[in-house]
Amino acid sequence: MPYDRYEKKEKAAAYRTRISPEVIDAIYENTLHKMIVEKKYRDCKYNAQQLARDIQTNTRYISAAISLRFHMSFSELINGYRVRDAMSMLTDRRCRHMSIAQIAEACGFSSRQALHAAFYKAQHQTPRAYQQEFFQKIEAGKRKEPKGQSAT
Repeated sequence: MPYDRYEKKEKAAAYRTRISPEVIDAIYENTLHKMIVEKKYRDCKYNAQQLARDIQTNTRYISAAISLRFHMSFSELINGYRVRDAMSMLTDRRCRHMSIAQIAEACGFSSRQALHAAFYKAQHQTPRAYQQEFFQKIEAGKRKEPKGQSAT
């Protein structure tokens, strides 16, 4: 069952053309810092308004910068980081004991259902199916390895 049922409508916003490239670049760099270094996406309540406050600008500029530099919306951007984080945790043996709901919470999703929707949209499969497929490939690889030889 696909989650993205509605086509995305492109709208040209006049304010996007009024922002200087230097301001867009600064917002882009600050956004990357907040997402990659500070991992703000792990806070399920983090939104464009909070990002705007953190980097001392407004939400229209945030929207424009993300649209121009990342070619997506703020929610698509933040969910992308969350999904990649979830993919990493789903394939990490140290996180094998965690439930999907616990992984969703650790990655910044507000619920297990929110993780499922974003994950399915990005990967075209559920988080559990992704995890099972990954570990099945690992096990299949171990069975094919000739006896007496170890991977170096």
